[in-house]
Amino acid sequence: MTDHPANPAASTPAPLEVATGRPWYVSAILAVCAITLVLGGAWVFARIRSPFPFYGTAYDVPKQAAAFRGTDQDGRAFAFTPATDKKVTALFFGFTHCPNICPLSLAYLDKVRLSLSPAEQAQFQVLLVSVDPARDTPERLREYVTFFGKAQGIWMAEPALSRVARAYGASYEKADIKSATEYQINHTTATYLIDAEGRLRVLWDYTQLPQVEQVTADVRYVLGSVAQAGKAEPATPETLVQTGENP
Repeated sequence: MTDHPANPAASTPAPLEVATGRPWYVSAILAVCAITLVLGGAWVFARIRSPFPFYGTAYDVPKQAAAFRGTDQDGRAFAFTPATDKKVTALFFGFTHCPNICPLSLAYLDKVRLSLSPAEQAQFQVLLVSVDPARDTPERLREYVTFFGKAQGIWMAEPALSRVARAYGASYEKADIKSATEYQINHTTATYLIDAEGRLRVLWDYTQLPQVEQVTADVRYVLGSVAQAGKAEPATPETLVQTGENP
């Protein structure tokens, strides 16, 4: 019986393919390109959502500002119904015993107002809503805000005051209490910019307000964008927050 030799093709393993590795610098270039595309896409997306590069923090989707009622610095009934007067409003929550944040906010917001043209000034207003109704009478508010310019001081009673503050995302609480009339108030330092259609567009921290040119640019853009699409429904008198009795 003759032995037949084994098939060498069946007994010899086939050579393995060895993948050729790409040079490290090619991988680095591809990674940089990928990152650039991601960042570029994010920039384009941001510009589509908000084509203007706001200095302050822009709302991703402008939302309707809360309406409210109170008493103005002259002791008269006051109603803030966004969009009804077609004015752009810079609103913040503060108090007249504030040692630094509120005076600085009022002073720099008045510099912003004075940077506008007379026609623009007529369409722009600054509101200070007091978070200290126990001490900030309308008379005291008038003396305080007129010292720094042409802002308007608004008094509101509790609990409507706290409801309105929450609606804007603001908070406040008493601190360093020494007596019923001696205390400080820790409060949110943001100023809210509301457009002529009653929508919240931008907020600035008080540390940003000294950059008057940049803040003014934000205001000017919002003043000129009242006809943009996507208008929110204006607030109605039924949505106003009631404050109770005058002080």
